[in-house]
Amino acid sequence: MNEDVRNIVLGVLATGVSASLGWIGRTYGWRRRLRRKQAFFGLPSGSECLLVVNRESGGDNVVHRYDVFALLELSALVKDCGARARILPHDRAHQGFGDRTEFCVGGPYSNRRMAAHLATLLPGVKMNVDVEPPELRGSVTIGGERHLMEKGLSEYVILARLTAGEGHRPVFLFCGQRAITNQAATRYLARHHEDLARRHRDGSFVLLLKVVNSEAYGPDVVELVADVTRAARTAPPAPEPSAAEPAATA
Repeated sequence: MNEDVRNIVLGVLATGVSASLGWIGRTYGWRRRLRRKQAFFGLPSGSECLLVVNRESGGDNVVHRYDVFALLELSALVKDCGARARILPHDRAHQGFGDRTEFCVGGPYSNRRMAAHLATLLPGVKMNVDVEPPELRGSVTIGGERHLMEKGLSEYVILARLTAGEGHRPVFLFCGQRAITNQAATRYLARHHEDLARRHRDGSFVLLLKVVNSEAYGPDVVELVADVTRAARTAPPAPEPSAAEPAATA
């Protein structure tokens, strides 16, 4: 074998080794990112999760189109993890939490399960479900601070990841003042789940997000207002009895 042939053979071998090492490195990196994503969402390969959806206010078994878009975004995340999704209406999800990952979409005014989750898991969060007065409709109060909705201009949504129950699988809440804010929260989660996993180490968190000018930008422009985990998970103090009320006797 002359020197030219030997150089060609060595070059081919070096190229093959480099390509193999590159493929191994990319595969390892992809699997590592997948494992982190599965751990954050509580979705190991082959597992099943629940997508609990509300129904449009005033509609007959109708899901708002923005909530449908939110379900599509969540379904893509579930599929990427190699898991399966089961969609349930809010009034048929009669089961506990922790055994499987749950994604719950919609405010407490149209989602009974969301109302139960807020009362049980986030006692420091109150969303006004009354029609009157209109200026307070849908307002969110967290830790004594109220956030009012300006329809189409400035709207708020709670994005939460909570671990509870025996199985310790997370419950994700997308509790917005309007359906478009629910989709905005799911899109925010899809875009920032790696940063959220690094920041919160697969633990619980509650974020208050603001959707800016949804009439012009749809669900795409979202600002993080604050991490309200502590205030949201702390029950407000009981009101003190008024002076007119008689003191309780033993």
